[in-house]
Amino acid sequence: MKKIKVIAFDADDTLWVNEPIFTKTQKEFKTLLEPYLTGDEIDTKLYNAEIRNLRLFGYGVKGFMLSMIETAIELTQGKITGSEIQRIIDLGKEMIEHPIEVLPNVEETIKLLQDQYELMVITKGDLFDQESKIARSGLGIYFSKVEIVSEKNEQSYLNIIRKNNIIADEFIMIGNSLKSDILPVCKIGAHAVHIPFHVTWAHELVETHQIEGVAYQELADISLLPELLNQFLIV
Repeated sequence: MKKIKVIAFDADDTLWVNEPIFTKTQKEFKTLLEPYLTGDEIDTKLYNAEIRNLRLFGYGVKGFMLSMIETAIELTQGKITGSEIQRIIDLGKEMIEHPIEVLPNVEETIKLLQDQYELMVITKGDLFDQESKIARSGLGIYFSKVEIVSEKNEQSYLNIIRKNNIIADEFIMIGNSLKSDILPVCKIGAHAVHIPFHVTWAHELVETHQIEGVAYQELADISLLPELLNQFLIV
């Protein structure tokens, strides 16, 4: 019988609030462009710009800010003013400096687990921004390792467990994204727990057929994790 030895946590929208900050900023961005146009075209164009720019800027606030500027220039046919572009830059700065809101029951749960398991954070995005959020959250003291990657896929998880001499059967990933935190982890023979968040970026959504037959656990709240792990023995 093997018991889980290493628990890795996603950061954004698993340990602290993230996506609602992007949603709020996007609403302000749409308000800024109202003198030029209205409707859902702004949302569609911005999303397309974000996806198109991922290979250049990666995930995070800085890439989002640059995609907003690009979208604004495109949709206004270059008529957007310098002061309006400055406002978009200011929105990005406000996002980066936004206070960290640790989600309910997170710290209490991690405290319960720290003496029994090795705890890690595996997150993707801008290195500087993610390091800053971990430091400002006050949670960094509970984790022995922090891995910040450009993408969460099977290869990145394999690289992490090999580098840290972790056995897949003894590793479990906790996160809110089926696409990034659950599917690739299960595919490499490790384990995963999905804790849904009420807002999910469209790029992180998966089709039903993609998760059919995938063995993972789902919890309504992170506070239920210790009880689940106490029963989590693998034959």
